[in-house]
Amino acid sequence: MRSDLFAQENLEVQSQERWALQNPQMLRVGLGPDVLATKGTMVAYQGQVQFHHEKSGSLGKLAKKVLTSENVSLMRVSGQGEVFFAEEAGYVHLMHLEGEGISINSRNILAFDQELTWDINRTKGAGMMTGGLFNTTVGGTGTVAINVVGNPVVLDCSQQPTFVDPQAAVCWSANLSPGVHNSMNVGSALRGGSGEAIQYVFHGPGFVVVQAFEWKPPPPNA
Repeated sequence: MRSDLFAQENLEVQSQERWALQNPQMLRVGLGPDVLATKGTMVAYQGQVQFHHEKSGSLGKLAKKVLTSENVSLMRVSGQGEVFFAEEAGYVHLMHLEGEGISINSRNILAFDQELTWDINRTKGAGMMTGGLFNTTVGGTGTVAINVVGNPVVLDCSQQPTFVDPQAAVCWSANLSPGVHNSMNVGSALRGGSGEAIQYVFHGPGFVVVQAFEWKPPPPNA
């Protein structure tokens, strides 16, 4: 059979690296140690692989998942073989942590090493009634794969305050403690608002990654 489908760029990646991009929109992970991944992101696998629901691990995490909109639904992937992950044709980026931490929007998490720790944290200045202003912090030494809609931009927050729509913020340095800025004024509210009332504000040594897409804010306590 002849087809440009069988071009080299479409064939399975042969890599000695455990974490490798099959292409810009698909991740290939070689198993050995387990991997935690967002439920529903497996698209193919080879070998003897098992998938299990990953428990929150503590009552504190479970309570945060119930009380917030940061619904981190993870599965544990174990066994021997290769697993391919993707989510709605988003672009995959690998981040190799070396005793560091990163705060990630749960909707942008694709997979990460089981050795990494994770927890749900409230953004500074965001009350429970604000809705959606919670992120998942992942830390330690290991690899994290994030899934980004469109091509992202990485903004340096060290020189001046950086304002970002919460639904477009993918992730940021865990050492940054973003505040919440409300730009709504009475005149704008009376005219129906601008749709850009609340932003994260970052200022300090670190970065924030912004995608070319805004997630729809989940309803409170969804």
